[in-house]
Amino acid sequence: MKAAVRSLYGPPDVVRIAEVDKPSIGDRDVLVRVHATTVNRTDCAYRAARPFFMRALTGLARPRLTVLGTEYAGVVEAVGGGVTSFAVGDRVFGYNEGAFGTHAEYLSVPHDGAIATMPAGATFEEAAPGTEGSHYALSFITKAGIGAGHTVLVHGATGAIGSAAVQLLKQRGATVTAVCATAHLELVKGLGADRAVDYTVQDFTRDSERYDAVLDAVGKSTFGRCKRLLRPDGVYMSSELGPWGQNLLLPLLTSLSRGRKVKFAFPIQNQEMVRYFRDLIEAGEFRPVVDRRYPLERIADAYRYVETGQKIGNVVITVVPTD
Repeated sequence: MKAAVRSLYGPPDVVRIAEVDKPSIGDRDVLVRVHATTVNRTDCAYRAARPFFMRALTGLARPRLTVLGTEYAGVVEAVGGGVTSFAVGDRVFGYNEGAFGTHAEYLSVPHDGAIATMPAGATFEEAAPGTEGSHYALSFITKAGIGAGHTVLVHGATGAIGSAAVQLLKQRGATVTAVCATAHLELVKGLGADRAVDYTVQDFTRDSERYDAVLDAVGKSTFGRCKRLLRPDGVYMSSELGPWGQNLLLPLLTSLSRGRKVKFAFPIQNQEMVRYFRDLIEAGEFRPVVDRRYPLERIADAYRYVETGQKIGNVVITVVPTD
């Protein structure tokens, strides 16, 4: 099969298209013919091994796994003898961080992993970006305990995480202020934001409003800068570790005192999560935003674009061309 492979850590140019063996399946596995996948910030971090300590998980000198990719949508090609939950021909989508392998024509996944049947009416290219940014956003919202009546500011509201967060927060009844650039004010309002702040015109950290939570979906602020935005019992969360890993330390320190808190979420990937997003997409309550599409042969270009930091929502890789 064709796959995007890399044998070294490094920039997008380390990724090339090659012929590799089709994955085998065990008694409790599902073989998926991948029709669409994505390139996201998670893929970029693993490809480059940034931060460096990631090599402890992926291989110190060289990557142990050569085919990356976390999200996918496709058709079940074969199932193991012990699989009853999926059948050949099922249209499925899911998330496969850790094992990876979605940047290829075929993927083997456990039948009880983070896989579910696709949302009714969705195309492969619409379903493929339905889990990565959104499951990070969901973990933030859950960890912060945000629900109906809460006010939330989302910094980086046009990325994969931020655009999902705006929609998921509205679905839960929160009032949302979205921070973005001038060109995307109407986009975030279309996603459900009650108010938009243009960061090219004003410093969002000087906003006069006070919030129950601030979600930094791009990791470009700090608790110190955003603290004044929070109500006395407000919560700050970031998608990144922060300078010197402070977003791992501050949750402990702020938990020891009264007042504003920092929390850090470690997202869970499982079948329940994928089914949750399938149901939301079917109900019209969540729509993964797609910026650009690239064929598998141009996946290095997709990596380059994602790393500009300018993408809006998600970048989709088409593995099987649509008619």
